[in-house]
Amino acid sequence: MVREIAWLIALGAVMFAASLRGADMQVIPPLELVQTIRLPDVRGRIDHLAVDTTKARLFVAALGSDSVEVVDLRQGMRVARLTGLREPQGIGYVRSADRLVVANAGGGVDLFDATTLRRASRIEGLDDADNVRLDATSGHVYVGYGKALATIDAGSGKLLESVELAGHPESFQLESAGTRIFINVPTATQIAVVDRSKNAVIGTWNVGDKRSNFPMALDEADRRLFVATRKPAVLLVFDADSGVQKADLTIAGDADDLFYDAKRKRLYAICGEGVVDIVDQKDADHYERVAQVPTLRGARTGLFVPSRDALFVALPAHAGAPAEIRAYAAR
Repeated sequence: MVREIAWLIALGAVMFAASLRGADMQVIPPLELVQTIRLPDVRGRIDHLAVDTTKARLFVAALGSDSVEVVDLRQGMRVARLTGLREPQGIGYVRSADRLVVANAGGGVDLFDATTLRRASRIEGLDDADNVRLDATSGHVYVGYGKALATIDAGSGKLLESVELAGHPESFQLESAGTRIFINVPTATQIAVVDRSKNAVIGTWNVGDKRSNFPMALDEADRRLFVATRKPAVLLVFDADSGVQKADLTIAGDADDLFYDAKRKRLYAICGEGVVDIVDQKDADHYERVAQVPTLRGARTGLFVPSRDALFVALPAHAGAPAEIRAYAAR
């Protein structure tokens, strides 16, 4: 009997300690602010970001300043500025060609030598050039513009081909283990599915009664495609093979960037309402909104870098304070 009582006391102590550890785990924030980098003289809207992980440089499309800000993440400061742009929106860094690709809302795509930061070439005729995505295998760059998706060779800077869409493309995602590209086309309230080996639209998925489907993310392992809408502010989950909607949940308003953290089975929605919404993936079809990180109204773009376990969020200048980049460590 004495031994049984002692065993029960010991077991209770273990369970109590475990409950304390569980409580401690719950108060650890999913994102921890670890760095703030000021961007002097950057005015107006800030759009998308890109990273060169080898040289620890972050590239920021400062649309309102017609510039790209080059940030050294080791020094925690801006070290260069690319000017002469036309409302830069999308941006991408191609390591194999050491090229920085900048898509301009004012038209055209600029390619820079990422080492010297000198312009290597410019492709005209791509009106309202927007989001940029990279295919590391082929070295091709994909740019949404007008009512089409362009394919560009990063090395030569040449426009290879385009595929027509039903409207202006917003965020899009490339399969790494396949040839499909999923593209948000909000004016058509659809997701277009393009086969990049055929350079053709092979299907369209309707987003139902939702509107303004701008950001997108992809969980390729679990075959799930994530789309955030603004009207209403909802996160939609689709089967990436069939296009069938599997789940939805309310998020904060004015989302413009959405990232899937495969390591933590988590989504980060950067919302212009002034928060980063954090959603946990319980399984492929079940999701829970678990936390919000306050930022600033109008801060709706950023970049998640899996190799650094880091989320960068761009904050525009406000109330006399300069624009800045906030770096968060994912926990």
